[in-house]
Amino acid sequence: MSSENNSLPPKANTIDKLVTKPADIEKVIKGQKTATRRSGRYADIGEILVLKDKKFIVKNVYIQKLDEVTDEDAKQEGYHNVEEYKQSILSLHPGMKWAPKMKVWVHEYEAAEND
Repeated sequence: MSSENNSLPPKANTIDKLVTKPADIEKVIKGQKTATRRSGRYADIGEILVLKDKKFIVKNVYIQKLDEVTDEDAKQEGYHNVEEYKQSILSLHPGMKWAPKMKVWVHEYEAAEND
């Protein structure tokens, strides 16, 4: 499910807003979180995310419907399964309903080699 940067729509926000919760930052640094889903696109493939002076490179950016999220996807997000991921998202957005057909942008990343 790869996309070329030139075919992607404009970013909705900047990469520094992709991972902001302290618990999520720690999960990324520890290698327990390797993807972030957002309602908009926050990064280009190849862009560098910096968290606590550590660099992570965005490897893939693509659209996924919420009902396509698997337990494996939830593990990339730092959760044990889809239900745990779903409950976390709903707790962050009071009043939000889980809309299975809602499309989200998946940003996959990995630790970058240090110079």
